[in-house]
Amino acid sequence: MATILVLDGPNLNLQGSREPEYYGEQSLDLIHHRLSELAQQQGVNIQFFQSNHEGAMIDRIHQAIGNVDYMIVNAGAWTHYSLALYDALKAAGIPFIEVHLSNIYARETFRHHSLLSPIAAGGIFGMGAYGYELAFQAACRFLNRNIER
Repeated sequence: MATILVLDGPNLNLQGSREPEYYGEQSLDLIHHRLSELAQQQGVNIQFFQSNHEGAMIDRIHQAIGNVDYMIVNAGAWTHYSLALYDALKAAGIPFIEVHLSNIYARETFRHHSLLSPIAAGGIFGMGAYGYELAFQAACRFLNRNIER
């Protein structure tokens, strides 16, 4: 059975209460609950990890090597400056979809550049909580395509 890991970066623990005009009103727990329902329907394992600490996130990526088939990554602010996160994701070699609740390209200029996009399988931006569902569906499609080979 395939395993998908959802990684959420800094401040996403405040999802639902932090700047709802950008990030929406659904809590991260509610987003994860919906993904768990979808995973059960699709017959895949799903795991979640959120951290405000960059080193903890990198450690979790290292632990995923050989244990996870696909990742959904919302790196938050680390997207724009963390070479360490970029290096960990690249070294892990696990395909991932980059997700952002807000449209990073319609916000402050410093948010327009993603270090992760060049190594991601794809990205979903500005779709709010639904972006996680879209990423999950895309990951399942990718995994099913690989299984059919």
